Amino acid sequence: MPSLMRQLDDLLRRMTERGASDLHLKPTRPPLIRINGKLTQLGEEPLRVEEIQAMVDGILAPHQRRRLEERMSCDLGYGVHGLARFRSNIYVQRGTLAAAFRRIPYEIRTVETLNLPQVLLDFCDIPMGMVLVTGPTGSGKSTTLAALIKYITGRRPVHVVTIEDPVEFLFTDGVATISQREVGTDTPTFAEALRNVMRQDPDVIMVGEMRDPETIATVITAAETGHLVFSTLHTNSATQTIDRILDAFPADQQNQVRAQVAQVLKGVVSMKLVERADGQGLVAALEVMKASPRIAQLIEKGETSLLLEELESSVGYYRMQSMNQSLLALLVHGTIDYQEAMRQSSDPEDLSLKLRKMFPNIEERGGQMNPSTADFAEILMLQQYRKMYEEQEEKTRLRIAEKDERIADLEGVIQGRDQRLSELERRLQETHAEMEKMRGDYNRLRQEAQEKIDKLMDRIKELNQRLIGNGGSEGEKKSSIFR
Repeated sequence: MPSLMRQLDDLLRRMTERGASDLHLKPTRPPLIRINGKLTQLGEEPLRVEEIQAMVDGILAPHQRRRLEERMSCDLGYGVHGLARFRSNIYVQRGTLAAAFRRIPYEIRTVETLNLPQVLLDFCDIPMGMVLVTGPTGSGKSTTLAALIKYITGRRPVHVVTIEDPVEFLFTDGVATISQREVGTDTPTFAEALRNVMRQDPDVIMVGEMRDPETIATVITAAETGHLVFSTLHTNSATQTIDRILDAFPADQQNQVRAQVAQVLKGVVSMKLVERADGQGLVAALEVMKASPRIAQLIEKGETSLLLEELESSVGYYRMQSMNQSLLALLVHGTIDYQEAMRQSSDPEDLSLKLRKMFPNIEERGGQMNPSTADFAEILMLQQYRKMYEEQEEKTRLRIAEKDERIADLEGVIQGRDQRLSELERRLQETHAEMEKMRGDYNRLRQEAQEKIDKLMDRIKELNQRLIGNGGSEGEKKSSIFR
């Protein structure tokens, strides 16, 4: 057993030395490592079933072994002293055990060293709300989230609580104090941890992943009650993120959830890793959406198809950007090449159009933007395009301001109309009440008059009977009636 444990640690050490992000162990194949997004063999000897079984048994705690037996899969964190931590998933495939290890460095990198936009730091200073970091597996979500949490712990005197499965990056207290809870070790489930976190006086909450409707609902509630909540989702864009949240709920609840999300969502960062042009690793391309009034309005109305257009038109003021704009920025700076940008774009036709606007002959050059570094005309052309872009952006901003002003005017007109309608309704109610009062008075007076007439008739009858009873002559009777 110890020798096999040392063998696992040796594989993890060799993986780290080669700069790999992942290690895969599978029976009948040599160990595989992922370097710059591509799998390659680590050695030539295939692994035997009993070797993997022994390696896994050496790192599983009793409760993790029970979970593996019950669910055929188990997540755990594993650390090699002086090397790194690893997020591992042990799973069953074709009746045998296999494992995947993701390397998590002890040192948490900053937004600057990760070459991420500075606009991400704006999300760390807001007092409350929900910020989501999204992307496919292995896109850098956890690393980015760790950089943001590290920034907060170094600058804000707050209590940060993380809920993870498993705990990945190990944080240390700074200006802030931080509590890390691992699902399965410190708490039974995400939902249970989220229910209890409100009693732990948190200011900032980090949830490893929003996996189910219960977790999503609790995260939204936490953001509504005055906490800053960070979490992740496996989506590829801001638009898809909003739709994924809504689709997690029944149709009759989606309008309410949409209104809640429009109120609490402060930002979405969608990521993917792309190959650098120099072959020295990967770099992140990011779509950034911030909660501007227009963005919140589109979400509340369910017009998510218009979010992309709003992102691309809000670069200057809110510093948002679409994924194609991020790829374009990386391409212009020479960080990635033309082929990689087109391969990674979810809408290559739109990216091609954006490129042709900036570099009209780029496709004829085979993707080369600058045929000569000594060609000043290229710089002049870029300056002209930048000026045109800024002018267009200013026109767009003015149009939006005019539309907002027009909307405000229309809202004022509608409000005045509503007030007039309310006044007319009030007057109508008063008139109706007055008519009812007059009708009541009329009926009362009519009843009183009828009662007086009835009494008078009764008196006449009584007088006539008296006259008849006195036995007078007919003439006397007649005269007595008129006496």
